[in-house]
Amino acid sequence: MAIQNPPVSQNRAFSTVFLIEMWERFGFYGMQVLMVTYMMKKLGFIDSKANLVWGAAAALIYATPAIGGWVGDKLIGTRRTMVIGAVVLTLGYAMLWIPSNNPTLLYSALGVIIVGNGFFKPNAGNLVRKIYEGDDVRIDSAFTIYYMAVNVGSMVSMTATPWIRNFVGERFGDAMGWHTAFGACAVGLLLGLINYSLMHRTLAHVGSPADDHPVKPGRALALLGGSLAMVFIAAFILQSLLAAKICVYLAGLVILGIFVHLIRSSEKSERAGLIAALVLTVQTIFFFIFYAQMATSLNLFAQNNVNLSFDVFGVHLFNWIPEQYQNLNAIWIVILSPVLVLIYNSLGRLGKDPSVAFKFALGFGAVAVGFFMYGIGAMSAVAGQVSSWTMVWGYGFYSLGELLVSGLGLAMIARYVPARMGGFMMGAYYVAVGISQYLGSVVANLASMPENIKDPVESLNIYISLFNKLGFVGIACTVIAVVMLPLMNRLSRSHAESHTPLPAVHSEEV
Repeated sequence: MAIQNPPVSQNRAFSTVFLIEMWERFGFYGMQVLMVTYMMKKLGFIDSKANLVWGAAAALIYATPAIGGWVGDKLIGTRRTMVIGAVVLTLGYAMLWIPSNNPTLLYSALGVIIVGNGFFKPNAGNLVRKIYEGDDVRIDSAFTIYYMAVNVGSMVSMTATPWIRNFVGERFGDAMGWHTAFGACAVGLLLGLINYSLMHRTLAHVGSPADDHPVKPGRALALLGGSLAMVFIAAFILQSLLAAKICVYLAGLVILGIFVHLIRSSEKSERAGLIAALVLTVQTIFFFIFYAQMATSLNLFAQNNVNLSFDVFGVHLFNWIPEQYQNLNAIWIVILSPVLVLIYNSLGRLGKDPSVAFKFALGFGAVAVGFFMYGIGAMSAVAGQVSSWTMVWGYGFYSLGELLVSGLGLAMIARYVPARMGGFMMGAYYVAVGISQYLGSVVANLASMPENIKDPVESLNIYISLFNKLGFVGIACTVIAVVMLPLMNRLSRSHAESHTPLPAVHSEEV
């Protein structure tokens, strides 16, 4: 792999990756924030079907990076694969721009988005890993800043796309409003690609060996054919909820089998790190079941049981569109990330930075508190509607948990997995996340509304029952994570004793 002379600083290389990732998140979350309600209000799906279709799509969106990571590592290069993924994603969002309410077009567009994400997601994360390779002291902070930076994109889009839908819909018709909002996702990612084309030289020294060699025509054609086949397969799975269920559970078995094979066939010095990564990946699956509620049960809760007015001491400030409450997640991520980075860096300088396993335990505790906040808010509900501030504080604790678990999930792979398995294991991590996305939609359907229930007072009880159950599951996950801390600490020490870090690309504060 070519090395630039002089080397590009970590800051500049890091900025190039997180800026295109920021625009990719703009597109993805701008689409996600509307998708479930679009299926219900424009395609006529009932809430349980909309939840499961989105859960299956989300599962595939997170699962395909297992293939994309291998493509980046072995076939055409990490940088090339990331850029191709961004182009394909732009095409997928542009398909949603077409003013049609045909479910087949929706399934096909989601299929394109699934394939594009598979190429993009693992390779963007793997480039950040390579930028900080060997810099174990600051890798948690780097990935936390990365997580914060990309949430800027989702924060803007989750505010903008519901507003675009309403603004355009009021003037040019409801259908035009929905499709223009989806079109904004394509425009945002196109801007990200233009920005990357201006900054790509800062990544010339980072990537996989395949980045330094021309792509063979035969290999390119095979990749194109495989990608088109995957689009059709994904569209078929989304139309068949039984097929989606079978695929998700098979994926879980495959991932477990891969971990077992890698652990058994790895060198003794690598085994402790892989076992630690497996344990933390299982914990991540449980976390993302909670995370999946944002686009499903929490979204529909905001539609039905939240007073949309933000008031302070009786003074009205503003109203939000129901889908915009999902934006609270990104807002809290941006607020809390610098605080956590400061804490990590301060404790790191003292040699007292908590282990990733301990941070995971704290994260589950925070998520549990977040879900209990909705039950607390329901105690003062008026006519079946809770205050908007209940959503603010519920999402606040939920987002803190996300930073402690999901924000460090990629750092966990970077720390514990051997470099030669980096791209593939990034992909495997996302498959685990995808499994939990589908399971999360199944959990959300515990609050599926019977057709005869229209009164917010009745629907409030159904949603709060689900959220309280999730709170208690969060407590159970916290207890399990704490009980496993001694084992995780032993595995981490064993890994550290046998692991010789590679030199960092460049030593510079993020």
